[in-house]
Amino acid sequence: MEKRIYNFSPGPAMLPLPALEEAQRDLLALPGTGMSILEISHRSKKFEEIISTAESNLRTLLKIPADYSVLFLQGGAQLQFAMIPMNFLRNSGKAADYVQAGTWGKTAAAQAKTQGAINIAWDGKDGNYNRMPKTGELKLTTGAAYLHITSNETIQGIQIQSEPQANAPLVCDASSDFLCRPVDVSKYGIYYACAQKNAGPAGVTVVIIRNDLVERSPDDLPNMLSYKVMAKEKSLYNTPPTFCIYMLKLVTDWLLNTIGGLDRMAEINRQKAHMLYEALDQSAGFYQGHAEKESRSLMNVAFRLAKPELDEPFLKQAREQGLAELKGHRSVGGCRASIYNAMPIEGVRLLRDFMNDFAKRNG
Repeated sequence: MEKRIYNFSPGPAMLPLPALEEAQRDLLALPGTGMSILEISHRSKKFEEIISTAESNLRTLLKIPADYSVLFLQGGAQLQFAMIPMNFLRNSGKAADYVQAGTWGKTAAAQAKTQGAINIAWDGKDGNYNRMPKTGELKLTTGAAYLHITSNETIQGIQIQSEPQANAPLVCDASSDFLCRPVDVSKYGIYYACAQKNAGPAGVTVVIIRNDLVERSPDDLPNMLSYKVMAKEKSLYNTPPTFCIYMLKLVTDWLLNTIGGLDRMAEINRQKAHMLYEALDQSAGFYQGHAEKESRSLMNVAFRLAKPELDEPFLKQAREQGLAELKGHRSVGGCRASIYNAMPIEGVRLLRDFMNDFAKRNG
């Protein structure tokens, strides 16, 4: 087998090795079925067991209250950007509040505009989206349909440290920090995430939604866009992405049984992030972080080299060390290390050491 490298991609991203190894062992035939996970029916007893365990694992990890539904949908966060306003903004007679802290907050707001009136409660463009809003900065609408936030902006490398206070239901795109730390789900009306950054492969989206909101889903929507239909059918209205849900089940098994839960995962993630941010801060300006310190992400460390002409040598030499996918997004430039749950401490340590050495040789 070809040697695995350390993949710092923002997504699709690294998966835990134990989950990959179990999938490899079972790919030809799941125990007790004689068929691959790629072949079994979504109506089979075996798949019912898989999807039920995946939901149970999520409920345990996030302590999801009983009055919430857990849905496994398709279309990624991008579909949720449209589906949420279709269900709760369109024909509501209200406006929805949106926080634009980065690329994905802006994208979500743009999609919502196609369905109704929105209010930009805060926009971080003056700082080139280098921080999250502070307490009291949000300009909220009285009687808003909901308040939408993005808990972690993947491209800019910024992350909320606490939930904003609002009277409207709080809706959160948690795609790039899902399961990285404990979260009080009861503070949210909808908490959703595409899987391919931190919870599984591309193809499945987890939507955790309070049941009173499910019941408010209008009856005049196409079934595939209705939370009410998807909840009633327990995510099995149509053929779901069976392999992706299976992998999410294996990843959450790993979080529960190997890592020991989200408190421990958060501790490991803080340790990994500290190593890289310390390298930035102690580089005497050779590396410059994009995010303000109080908004720094545990998942995505975005930084620039003081000399842009060193970007390509940095990326090339890193790749030669087995450190891949470190190029930053074109809108921010520079470099970005995505250090999701599955990135081992050893990979982050190797990157930290490479950064320190590169700075010594080129500073």
